[in-house]
Formats: sequence, structure tokens, C-alpha cells
Amino acid sequence: MLFLLLMVLMPMSRLAWEGLVTFERPPSSLLSWWTVWQEAHWRFRLQWSLAQAAISSVLTLVLGLPIAWVLARYAFWGRAWVLRLLLLPFVVPTLVAALGILALWGPSGWWGEPLNAWLQTHVHPDATLEDSPFLLILGNLFFNLCVVVRAAVEALGQVSAHRLAAARTLGATPWRAFWRIEWPAIRLAVVAALCLVFLYCFSGMGLALVLGGQQWATLEVEIYTLVAHELRLAEASLLALWSMGLGLGLALLFTALSTRLSQTRRPDTIALRPVRTAPERLALSLALTILALCCGAPLLATLARAAADLSATWQVWQAPETLDAVQNTVQFSATALLGATALGLLHGFAAHHARLWYEKNESCLRNTYKPYTLFFIKICRWLLSTSSWLPFVASPVVVAFGLLLLYPEASGSGTVLMAAYTLLAYPFVTHSVMQGLSSLPPQWFYAAHTLGAGPMRTWWRVTLPLLRPALRRGMAFTAATALGEFAVSLFLSRPEWTTLTTLIYQHLGRPGAAHLHAAHALSLLLMVLALGAFLALDGRAAAESRASTAS
Repeated sequence: MLFLLLMVLMPMSRLAWEGLVTFERPPSSLLSWWTVWQEAHWRFRLQWSLAQAAISSVLTLVLGLPIAWVLARYAFWGRAWVLRLLLLPFVVPTLVAALGILALWGPSGWWGEPLNAWLQTHVHPDATLEDSPFLLILGNLFFNLCVVVRAAVEALGQVSAHRLAAARTLGATPWRAFWRIEWPAIRLAVVAALCLVFLYCFSGMGLALVLGGQQWATLEVEIYTLVAHELRLAEASLLALWSMGLGLGLALLFTALSTRLSQTRRPDTIALRPVRTAPERLALSLALTILALCCGAPLLATLARAAADLSATWQVWQAPETLDAVQNTVQFSATALLGATALGLLHGFAAHHARLWYEKNESCLRNTYKPYTLFFIKICRWLLSTSSWLPFVASPVVVAFGLLLLYPEASGSGTVLMAAYTLLAYPFVTHSVMQGLSSLPPQWFYAAHTLGAGPMRTWWRVTLPLLRPALRRGMAFTAATALGEFAVSLFLSRPEWTTLTTLIYQHLGRPGAAHLHAAHALSLLLMVLALGAFLALDGRAAAESRASTAS
């Protein structure tokens, strides 16, 4: 909690002071708060940020829900691999995905170049995809389609088979059975996933910076521009406060939905059925094709662009600036992984034991304390369990900007940069630890205490071995997130601390085909590092989980 106070709450307070108190616009700070809606340029940025997040959320729902239903109901060869590959967009760095979208739909992309020619012939002589929000929406689909699909697949796996069979026996059509039985059972999970999608699209910077351009830049890009290029800190603080406020509302909604979703697994889940009829084969083919086009094609395009000239790619990888960037990236990510693991364990155990203590003493607390005191205890327990979402509420741009304002003398130090990396990565460990602890059988701990084991020995010999798969899974996402971090590095890094993400962005800002190929080559290298770190940790976690289940 002290770490969150120093890295989130105090920087956000400094942002509020800069944006509302020192913002020099009469007649009062209250009017300054609404200046965002009075300035046409900022109003458009905020409205477009909300609009593109809403459009992306609707598209992910329309595409993702049918795909999830097909994956959750049919058994086919390679289904386990498809479900595992749905994790791929979660661990691919933002700039890698952006370059993949450009390789497909950009000015010289495989599909973008002929489509631009068609638009200029049949629509307008100057019409291009780069002048539209098409590329940014595609980038959002790449990252967020799998969020909805995974959430819906898991929720559909909890639908009661007896209720669905009863509905079909009473004459309900498949569509009516879905609408009356399946949809009410999965509605909360899907809405919670859409909240995350909206939050990711609204607060993301890398995709909007590369794919949106100046015309379709979002609020996060505008904040970065005001700070890095125009030094208008007060205005940037005001925009950051609006971004943080909207993100906080979405995070609270997601937390409330997640709390209601905590339920035990149903024993009467629906069994998978083989694909037999032609409509079923068509549905499966369409589902896999959409997933391949939205989530797989950009990565393959990046790989193909980098492999088109292997000698040039190898030269880019051997360049001194690339080797320095790789060293910085690995060093920063390893440090963030260690810090995030320690903080995640502390936060996860604190929240878990606070919940156990409250459930054990709830009746005693009701008889001892007055209602308002009991309400205060509930709020403290709720804050302890949900405060790890704070780094997600404030986007990386807002976090980096708040740290820059609060610690100006230390903004160029490695301590602040490493702390920011750790802050953005440790929630993955926290929630993995909390989920892992909730699933542990309590009788094993009672048996260890009965046999004379103390708290530390029980933790080392019982808790940690059982918790290791969940911990490694959280560490896998942490490592992938740290390797691909872009916004914090852009704000707080010094020239000698260039990482692979910032080096890719530097090449994108330089004209010429050689720099574009260098960006693709570095993107391939970054993707290999991120996937390697994730598979090294998560692959072992999956094996340990299977072994634990078998035993």
C-alpha cells in the first residue's frame, strides 16, 4: 500500500494540483475543469477517444461472441492449441502489432496498397486508409477480440446442461435457448470483458500514436504531445485528470461485475459435440478464419517483412544500438519482474488473509461494532482487494506524467523508471496469487499445522508448491508486459537507456525504406523475446498445473 501511495496516489494528487489549481484560466478552478469541453480541439480528442473505444467494444462483441460459442460447443482437432493461441495478443508488444497492421493495411502493405488504389479510383482521388480511423480500429481488434472470446468461452463452459436440455425438450429453438438460457448465464462475464476492452482502447497510447496519426490521435497521444513537444503541463494535467476519472469509473464497474462472477464451477457443464453437418463446418471455418485474420495475420506480416531480407535483418540485429537496446530491455524487464513478484505476493497474501479474517469473524464483528464501524471495515477490506487495479485505472501515460511532475529531480534516475515498470506489471502477479490462494484446499494447511509445522514452514512446504503454477502464470504476463512497455520508456527514459520499443519508434520516425525494414526487424526480435519469456514461464506453469491436478 505504501508503494501504491508513492507511485499512484501522490502522482495523481500532483496532477490534480497542476491541472485544477495552477491552471491559469479565469475565473475559477471549477471552470477550468470544464475547459476540456469548451476547447473544440480537446473536445474532439476526448469524444474520439470515447468513440473509438465504443466502436471497438461493439465490434469485439459482434465478432467475438459467435466465435466463442463455436469454440465452447464443438470438439475439433487443434481446439486446445486454438484456445492457447488466444493468449498471443496478450503478450505481443503494442508496437509489434502496430507494425503488423501497417504491413498489411499500410500505404505499402499487402492489402492496403490495392485497397488504396481502389479507393482513389472509385471514391476520391486523395482517399487513403491512413486518413481514416480504420487502422486504429483494426489494431484495437487485434488486442481485444481475444479478451471477449476467452471470457465468453469460459462463461459458456459454466452453463447448466440440464437447463439447456430442458429448454430444448420444451420446444425451444437453438436461438431461443441461447437467448433465454445461455445469454443470462454469460451476460455478466461478457459485460465485464467489454469493460476491460473499453478501458484498454481508451487508455492505450502505442496503437493510437503509430496508427492514428495526427488526425485520429486519442487523448493519451494529446497528453504526450502537450508534455513532450509543447511543454504545456497544466493543460496536459487537466486532460490526464479526465482520462483518470473515466478510467476509474470503468474499473469500479469491472470490479463490481468481477465480484458477482466469483462462483463455484457447475458440475453439469455441456459436453462438446463433434462437427458433423455442413452448417457446423461452415461456422467453425468462419470462426477460425476471423481469428486468423484479426489476430494472426499481423504477426505473420511482421515476420514476413523481417524475413524478406535476412541479411539486412541480421545487420540490424548486430548493430551496436540494437545490442544496447536489448541489454536495457532485458535488464529493465528482469528488475521489474523481481519487484513485481515480491509486491504481487505481498498484496495477494494480504488481500487473501484479510478476506479470510473477515469471513471468520463476521458474526463477532456484527455483534461488537456499530454499523458505521463495520461499514468502514468492509471498505478497508474492499480497498485492499481492489487497489491493485489502480495501475490499470491510470494509463501508462498518466502514470509517467504524474511521476514526472512529482519527482522532477529523479525523473532521469533508474529508480523511478524501474518503479514505474514494476507498478504497471505487478497486478498480473497479484491477481494470479489471489486466484491461486482461493482455490487451495484448507485441509492441507490444517494437516500441516497438526503435524507441527509453523507458519513459515507451512508456507514453504505446502503453500508455495501449490501456488507455484499460478505464480508462474502471473510472472509470465508480467515479463511480457515489461518487455513491451512503451509509454513509460518514452516519458522517463534517458537516451542511453533506449529500449527496443523506443528504438523501433525512432526508426519509424525516420524516412526511408531502410528504417522501415529496421523497425520490422526489431519488432521481430522483440516479439521473439516476449514470446520466449512467456512460454518459458507459462509453459512450465501449465505442466505443473497438470501434474498437480493428476496428483
